[in-house]
Formats: sequence, C-alpha cells, structure tokens
Amino acid sequence: MTDPISSIFNLGPASDVSFAKAGLTSAQQVRDLGAEACYAKLIRAGTKPRFIGFYALAMGLHGRPWNDCQGADKAALRVTFDILKDAANSTKEKDRSDLETALDAIGVIKKAR
Repeated sequence: MTDPISSIFNLGPASDVSFAKAGLTSAQQVRDLGAEACYAKLIRAGTKPRFIGFYALAMGLHGRPWNDCQGADKAALRVTFDILKDAANSTKEKDRSDLETALDAIGVIKKAR
C-alpha cells in the first residue's frame, strides 16, 4: 500500500483530492517529482495558484512546518512560485482562440483573480 498525499507534512485530506485531479495519487510520486513540478501539475489541473499552498508543500517535503518559512527561504520560494504562476498563465493565453484574445484585449473577458 502506498502512502496518501496527506501523509506529507503540512498537507491534509483535501490534498488527496486536489492532487488526484492532477494525476498524483501517492506521497512517493510527490516526493519523486518535487514541489515545483507537482505544483505546476496542480495549476494545470485547475488548482488556483496560492503562494501559501506552494510553500506549505515545499516545506512539507523537507519535513518542516509551513510557518517555518521565513526570510531568504520565503523570498526564494516566492520567486519560484511567481515563475510557475506566470508559466501557467502563458500557457492559458496560448490556448485561447484569436477571438478570445481580442475580446480580452478590449476588456470583455473577465480576468481570473
């Protein structure tokens, strides 16, 4: 039997569901991929990017509590998170039709927040 995602420090039972939507069903898969690749998969699967979710995962994979993330560690994780989020947004824009892109340019399509 494999350990569930929620067995990773800082992650709870809701993580099992959201990670499964991204094709991740075991803690070992997450450990093998690492925080960056896993979070990128979560975003692509529809999880709204949240910095605290990313750094809780990253800290948990190191066996550290999420609130232990401070100073330079937190700043470095923020840079990585922003890159992951920007890459996801770039991919979404590429998937748009020319009509959707034009409608967005004139403010007809609501921006995701």
